[in-house]
Amino acid sequence: MWISHLLLVALLLGYPAALWSGLPEPPAGTGEHASSWQPDPMHEYWDPATQHQPETRLVEGVFEGEACLECHDVVTPGIVKDWRESRHAQGERPVLCPACHGADHQKLIFPTPQTCGGCHPERLAQMNEEKKYGFPSHALAMERVVDSKHFADKPKAEVMACLQCHSVGSKCDSCHTRHRFDPAEARRPEACITCHSGPPHPDDESYFSSAHGQRYLQDGKNWSWKQPLKAGNYPAPTCAYCHMRHGNHQVADKAVWKFGIREINPRTAENIIKRKRWLETCRDCHPPETAADFFQRLDAERKESWRLLYRTENILKDLRGKGQLRPSASERPAYPMDLLARLMPRERIGFFEGQASAFYNVSAIERDYFELWYFSNLSAYKGMAHQAPQWAGSFHERMKASAHAIADRAKRLGEPDRNSIDLKPVWMEGEYTRFNREKN
Repeated sequence: MWISHLLLVALLLGYPAALWSGLPEPPAGTGEHASSWQPDPMHEYWDPATQHQPETRLVEGVFEGEACLECHDVVTPGIVKDWRESRHAQGERPVLCPACHGADHQKLIFPTPQTCGGCHPERLAQMNEEKKYGFPSHALAMERVVDSKHFADKPKAEVMACLQCHSVGSKCDSCHTRHRFDPAEARRPEACITCHSGPPHPDDESYFSSAHGQRYLQDGKNWSWKQPLKAGNYPAPTCAYCHMRHGNHQVADKAVWKFGIREINPRTAENIIKRKRWLETCRDCHPPETAADFFQRLDAERKESWRLLYRTENILKDLRGKGQLRPSASERPAYPMDLLARLMPRERIGFFEGQASAFYNVSAIERDYFELWYFSNLSAYKGMAHQAPQWAGSFHERMKASAHAIADRAKRLGEPDRNSIDLKPVWMEGEYTRFNREKN
């Protein structure tokens, strides 16, 4: 018995120490705040180009593809089965494991878009072209996360989940599951709504509320998803049909109105070109006048929304000017990463003042406006953009109700007895704030 105890002690004290001494240094963060956060182990799957570290302790050697398959038929049979069903496995010269992962087992890689671009340069170029349009963009999705202050200063449990969707910018299997990489998978709406769902991007609910979405729900299971995304191949459009027409991986080339959360000039040169592309897509199924009417209704919806949003935004700015937003910015714990907020604390109201980055540390009335602008307004836009006017109308009613409630709350904030309440201790010493400060 004592021998087994000695072996256990040796294992716990000696062997792991030797093992750890040979491990590479933990990877560093990336982005504007790289020095302030360290990646979770799962991060190498989300951003393989910067975070993957090859496993060097298990197998040594350089292997041909057939040897990989022979071993992984036992170790990971599901992966091999998917590969055998893929186009990569077909033909006289199949694309074997080393083509994507490398042959040296001590230097194996996780494929990146650049890896796929070796054989699919046109698709990689289309995806990278998105960057010229700025945010929102698949190609810039990972950058959008790691450059955000709240990604580095909030507890990891809250922000790591962001990477599951934003990793679409750093790997291709967000849309084509590994190891099949089947275009038929990516053509179905389910491939998109894995990420495009929920209050910040209600594409799924708005699409399924449209006539297009209803048609898909009714008989989409009978459609041939092997067909290219061209006119006549599908009874009704899906996400990929409209946003990736003809298989184009440049998804941002038709997105007008900047996601619905920012008012822009719809008649700029860029937006005129985008509208033309969108109209061409609509004309695959509809006459030109129907497509033109769609844009008239979409523009009218946006103008109505922004009139209401600016009226409400002005209410908050008036409260700020009178010092009636409580707790004020000076009473709240600033973002640990935000030096400017520490030196010159100021409540940020609306898109152009950067409230999009203020997901916490706001007063109740500011949060009400944020949800009006970022959630209800966005749902109204998505509804109209996805041809679901009734869905859009329901959120316009919700916007009006929220705006009325904010105006009513603003009146009560101006009452003297409300103004005298000191909320500073609640915000400076709350359990969440303390955890955020000490654990991250």
